[in-house]
Amino acid sequence: MRVAAHAISAHQNAATREGLERAVAWSRRWSWEFPFCLANHLPMVLVALHRMGASDERLEAYCHIYREQNGLVPVPGPIGKITSDNWREFLSQREREADYRAFFASEVARLGATPAALHYLPQLMPGIAASATHAFMRMAYATMTDSDEETSVALAYWAATYLPLGVSRGAKPSTDDPAEVLAFMYGPEAFRHVEPERDLLWHFMRAVARRPEFAPVVDMLAIRPETHDRVARLSLALYAATLDFCALHAVTGTHWLRLMAPRTPDRATPLRYFWQTIAALVPKIGFPVLRSADELEAWRRTPLPDWPEIYREAVTRDDEHDLSLTFSAAEEFKHRGDPLYTYVAAKRLNLV
Repeated sequence: MRVAAHAISAHQNAATREGLERAVAWSRRWSWEFPFCLANHLPMVLVALHRMGASDERLEAYCHIYREQNGLVPVPGPIGKITSDNWREFLSQREREADYRAFFASEVARLGATPAALHYLPQLMPGIAASATHAFMRMAYATMTDSDEETSVALAYWAATYLPLGVSRGAKPSTDDPAEVLAFMYGPEAFRHVEPERDLLWHFMRAVARRPEFAPVVDMLAIRPETHDRVARLSLALYAATLDFCALHAVTGTHWLRLMAPRTPDRATPLRYFWQTIAALVPKIGFPVLRSADELEAWRRTPLPDWPEIYREAVTRDDEHDLSLTFSAAEEFKHRGDPLYTYVAAKRLNLV
């Protein structure tokens, strides 16, 4: 008998809420990046594990596995006080992690989590690429779990790793098709010779953004009520065609946009900067060719495991991207009903 994915996750949530809160609190001891400037997924992946049915014991074990595998480091010591008057002066300064954590913890205590997010996120949104979109991820999960502590850390993370790829100038959009924005990246020769300082995803994004040819990308897309759905469908098709690590973030990112919606009443701005970020990754993905509608439909008709089986396999995995992709695909499947989400999750886990 097939069990609905939401049924299994709801049952497990009631059983392990205390264990989850304990594990996530432990995860906050560690810096949001580990050497060298790689994103610490632990707090978010613990939530994904929990919602896919992992036990308290698995959450605790995963904390130590993740710490040991990645060499997590403690939060660095404070440097100086950050206030509401000077907080913008230190954007993108990773060494100010402790100072930003203290500032945003006080702001969340003063205003409340959602009011603080509503106040600061519009100012941070042009830097949605921060830490290769993982500050955005942390805010999305903080919103989903309604956590004051995670909200303050997410705001601090976003500020200290802030990465603008080009601020909107309000130019007239040239298309309402997200695919045409990505297609633009195939044209300029400059995008075929991007040389970042290090082999880091956010370094690559930054190197692309420094090319003058990239400047118009942020304003190309006309944002309409159906644009998020079109972006989600295209992101899914892109990942299904490539199974690429960068394209994976397009699928998870469309889920994070939905999660963060209560804190982003202006839906156009997050989507605009998110799609700019994905466009910056087109050269990194290798200028991919999308599959035909018939090929995508064939994958949808592939015999696939059901979501409880996918969850059972996922929670045994230690790779954070196995867990992030599976959870986001499951949540997007519940929302959109597209079996291609089931296909990509099963493919990621080698179940098909």
